[in-house]
Formats: sequence, structure tokens, C-alpha cells
Amino acid sequence: MTGPVFRSVDADAAVAANRRDWDRTSDDYQAEHGDFLGDVGFVWCPEGLREPQAGLLGAVRGRRVLEIGCGAGQCARWLISQGARAVGVDLSFRQLQHSRRIDLDTGIGVPAACATATALPIASGSIDLACSAFGAFPFLVDLEPALREVARILVPGGRLVFSIVHPSRWMFPDDPSAAGLTVVRSYFDRTPYVETGPDGEPAYVEPHHTLSDWTRAVVAAGLDIVDLQEPPWPATHDRVWGAWGPVRGALVPGTLIVSARKPVPAADSRPDG
Repeated sequence: MTGPVFRSVDADAAVAANRRDWDRTSDDYQAEHGDFLGDVGFVWCPEGLREPQAGLLGAVRGRRVLEIGCGAGQCARWLISQGARAVGVDLSFRQLQHSRRIDLDTGIGVPAACATATALPIASGSIDLACSAFGAFPFLVDLEPALREVARILVPGGRLVFSIVHPSRWMFPDDPSAAGLTVVRSYFDRTPYVETGPDGEPAYVEPHHTLSDWTRAVVAAGLDIVDLQEPPWPATHDRVWGAWGPVRGALVPGTLIVSARKPVPAADSRPDG
């Protein structure tokens, strides 16, 4: 792996690069973060916000739920433990192998498919709730195709809740210490962060979209934004995760959580005939 660069990458190349990267790094990721995430747990972000306390999804018992970018299925597994009918999708086959391992360890099986957020293998209008905790959404080069897919699969009144890297973080270096508090890039520079392989081809891609990019894309997909949250860093939380940690977390938001809803069509008020 060579050093990172900022350069344009098309959506297909980004998917291919990130699939290879997650297949390569999943073992290390689960070894490092598995205890924090929990085999049956729903953690929204490195700040440690957990769904049982946050209640962002509302009552889930009996609801048909899709976790997008499910990784090893920790969130979907927690949803199933709460009575939801949850399934997951992830682009990494290796992550899904870890999900199957945890299924066997816990006795809670997560039905899952290897698929991208832009081509969900889910019937239209069949899902009550879609969610993603730092899953597929931070890696999208083009936002609208994925959000249109979510709108397609949701029932009228269905909800989407997802967490991503806070857009403001892109101004700062990838450093959780005080050195990471100096602005080094323009917030408006949307050039993706790319790590390249020995051949110069993308090996990992993480795009940047501004807050207005996200809100416009959600609305353009036919969804209504109902809430935005920026979880603060808890005073008692001292765990460093990549560029997230208590030093920067006390001053700069690290996570954005978006809640959106598919509108319910108004009743047809035209007279008969």
C-alpha cells in the first residue's frame, strides 16, 4: 500500500477497491473493535452512542428491518434480539463470514447477502426501517443512487437512520490528538481520499460530501429529513478509534446521524369517475 492521495474516482472503482480492502482487513477490524461493538449490540459511532439509550429507531419489535453495510451483523443481531425481523447486506464477503461465525457463537442468526447499497436485493416496499451505523454510506461516491434504493424498498412511512463521518471532519488531519485540530483542507473540496496500491490503482476510497450534499441527496431521493444529531463525546469515554478520541471529540463533532422518512401519499381526493 502506498501513501494516500486526493483524487477523483468513479463509483465502480471505489466499490471494487473497498470490497478488496474490507476483505483484506476484516480480521484485524473485528479483533480490534469486536469487544466494543459487542456480538449482539447496536453502537452508532465511535462516541459510543448505543441504540438502547439513544432510541433513534423507536420500537422495533415485529418490524422488517434492513441493516445496510452490516459488517459482522452486530446491529442486526441486536435488532433480532429485540424482536425485529432484521436482515443485512454488506459488500465484503469476509465481513459476512465473521457474521456467520458470530451467528454460531450466539445462536442468533442474521440472514445476510453480499451486495452493495446501490443494488439492494430487496423487494420494493417491503422494509419498515433501514439503518446503517458507519456502514455503506461513508463510502458512497454518488449519494443519490443508494438513497433512491432505500426509498424504493421502504414502505410509505418507513424510516432510514444512518451514521457517517461528520462532514466537518474533512477539514482536519486524520489525527485524534491536539495536532488534529488544525484546518488543513477546504471543507468545500470534495475530492475523495484515496489509498493506492503498488500499481497506482485505488486500494481504498473514502469520499467527502458536505452537509448540504447529504441533505439535498436525501430529499432528491424522495425522503423527508426528520432529525439530525451530532453526538457529543462523553466525558467518561476514553477510547481512541482511528481519528476519534476524547481530545478532539470534546471540541469537534465526529459523527452525523441522519433520520429520514418516506412520505405517505395523500389520499386521492378526486371525485369518483
